[in-house]
Amino acid sequence: MSKSHTQSIIDAGRWIDAQGWCPATGGNFSRRTGAQEVLITASGRHKGHLQDTDLLQVDLAGHVLDSDLKPSAETLLHTRLYQLDDQMGAVLHTHSVNATVLSLTTPGDWLQIEQLEMQKSLSGNQTHDAAIRIAIFDNTQDMQALAQDVAQRWQQGALSWGLLVRGHGLYAWGRDMPEARRHLEGLEFLFACQLELRRLGVKPAVEGARS
Repeated sequence: MSKSHTQSIIDAGRWIDAQGWCPATGGNFSRRTGAQEVLITASGRHKGHLQDTDLLQVDLAGHVLDSDLKPSAETLLHTRLYQLDDQMGAVLHTHSVNATVLSLTTPGDWLQIEQLEMQKSLSGNQTHDAAIRIAIFDNTQDMQALAQDVAQRWQQGALSWGLLVRGHGLYAWGRDMPEARRHLEGLEFLFACQLELRRLGVKPAVEGARS
């Protein structure tokens, strides 16, 4: 595997750990290494202390390629995302407090965000005036079922930048690792603003909408 591929995941892990977005051994990070291959963190590894020996290669069906390491069950959602978009280059799954709390306290299938300049950190957004929506999925231990739910909504053209899993955390992605990191950081800022607005009793026009 490419040293640059490995180092980009290690560096992302150290940065994300410094933000407090992946406590304990939570989360999973991956990046595409070929048309049908993905490099991903092994199960049970602390993301702030990753080494190259904590990463393994899987194919897009989630099968381990030449490694004795155990992949996380959440690997199946990563590989499904790569199947859905052949331009996707990296996926970062985190467990921040803000993402987790928002996912639990937002009714419906969407978190809607508007009137925040940081919306422009997300690719394709040129203004704060256009509302954005982040999809929310109910948590389940059946990753095949969750991956299928994500695929169904993806086919509706309804997913961009990331998604929330209720009571679990955030998946953010991009065409490469720098874009995935930018989307993650931008979304985390937007989530923090949403929670502060709620704390202050300021309600956006539409917070949650059932699809």
